[in-house]
Amino acid sequence: MKRRDFLKLTGIGAILSGCGIIFIPQVKQIIQITKTIASRYQMTNNAAVFNLHQVITSDITKSRTIMWQSKSNEPDAIVEYRIKDTTDIHAAKATDEEFTDDNTTSYIHFAAITDLHSLTAYEYRVGYGNKRSNWHDLSTNDNSNFKVIIFPDSQSNDYNVWRDTAQAAWNSNPDAQFFINIGDLVDNGEDHNQWNAWFDAIENMIQTIPAVPLLGNHETYTRNWKVRMPEAYLHLFALPEIMPKKYQNQYYSFDYGAVHFIVINTQIGEMEQFQPDMLSDELTWVENDIENTQKKWKIVLMHKDVLQYGFQNRPEPREEGFTDEGRRFMPLFDKYNVDVVLTGHLHTYRNRGHIRNFVRDESGPLYIITGVAGDVRYPGLWKQHSLDQTLAPQPETDNYMTMDASNNVLTFSSFLPNGELIDRVSVNKS
Repeated sequence: MKRRDFLKLTGIGAILSGCGIIFIPQVKQIIQITKTIASRYQMTNNAAVFNLHQVITSDITKSRTIMWQSKSNEPDAIVEYRIKDTTDIHAAKATDEEFTDDNTTSYIHFAAITDLHSLTAYEYRVGYGNKRSNWHDLSTNDNSNFKVIIFPDSQSNDYNVWRDTAQAAWNSNPDAQFFINIGDLVDNGEDHNQWNAWFDAIENMIQTIPAVPLLGNHETYTRNWKVRMPEAYLHLFALPEIMPKKYQNQYYSFDYGAVHFIVINTQIGEMEQFQPDMLSDELTWVENDIENTQKKWKIVLMHKDVLQYGFQNRPEPREEGFTDEGRRFMPLFDKYNVDVVLTGHLHTYRNRGHIRNFVRDESGPLYIITGVAGDVRYPGLWKQHSLDQTLAPQPETDNYMTMDASNNVLTFSSFLPNGELIDRVSVNKS
């Protein structure tokens, strides 16, 4: 079957990337399977299903994106789902797209489930032919009060620290509706072994709740540390649709409860040679996106930080101030009264309080740099910025954060993996 015919058959949209097809979700017909054939399957193995994960959609109370990889093509790949512990099974046909990167070929499978009901416990499985995986939990909330787990940069040497940090967070917060990874998921975006290790470390969590990934600079690196388009990242996460479509999966937004989340691509310098108009296009998109939301709360997620830090243990001088990203985006955040901005990149946790017009101002957004969740650390590198209010204990180790949201209060807490509280701050709006 030709690729265009397959896309027409499955009702799945696609856009061209530098290394193949990037899929974007569209509504398609759901198939119902009778319970009489539901038990006629053999179990899949690790070659048929690996890196199985849920991905955020524009509204996860009604929909969900399911993705996985296989070592061989599975042209009849499918996701089946049902209300938990019932027998009526529905199915959504999945893609079967060959993807070669790092001299390794796999097949990426994607399906969008679009007919979910809120406050319902579901379960899903994936497979092809006469083979199916185990059932995995998938639950929807009514999204009024909810919790989110937030992970700083997880790039690692062997991903054991990432595993331990993520598992501690998940074990302590099993009621989280989704999790955020603030960028630099892996140390080298072309290295397929690192992606496998990243997924393996969190398979129980990412198979149960959706991931909200951010693109970091390390996702753009080749094996020899040159910059390229972040092909692996762009193919592994099918994210909410944006315009123009040439930037699909690089930046996006979604709603949950009373909160509008805006996810920004801060890799302007890395990607300028491939996308020379990205900065102006993204600034236009950010302004239009924030301007059009009716949600009470607005939270920005961005990898690179807005503050510039002086060096504490390097001979070259550098004054504190604001980064290019801060100078470009902070005026927009002020203009549209963004409530909270969460960043990463510097591998340190620092609560900077509220800033407007580049100075301390309680009327401005709350700015937090989220810390580090992997084993790549910068001990003693950064001086304290005059806008810093709370720092993690030094020398810094790994941490994670949570956000507890209600209609009137957002509370952000930072923890060490052993559960020790580093910092807690709330934003109130009646």
